Amino acid sequence: MDLDQIAMCGDYCGECTYRDPFDCPGCQAARGDMFHGACAVAKCCASRGYRHCGQCPELPCATLQAAFDHPEHGDGGERLRNLRAWAAGDMSYIKPVPPAARVAPAATAP
Repeated sequence: MDLDQIAMCGDYCGECTYRDPFDCPGCQAARGDMFHGACAVAKCCASRGYRHCGQCPELPCATLQAAFDHPEHGDGGERLRNLRAWAAGDMSYIKPVPPAARVAPAATAP
């Protein structure tokens, strides 16, 4: 995994589908000034001198939790698991599953 492509929020810019079409360098290089506008998570992380939010003692803060809970771009906890792993030195990556792609558990008969 290219450490220059890890997203501060726990995602991985190296696999982002927006990267090439928008000529996005990733949030490490953009420092929160993204093609879609300012990213509060990346701006906060960069201002504190962290490579990713897993290095912050406030993990998960309200700003990060709002990103995780976003109805379109949120996930099922994968980014938080990534951040905790990265902070522990495990640079593996679990791809986040957006809310629309998650399958609700099947109802069980009584």
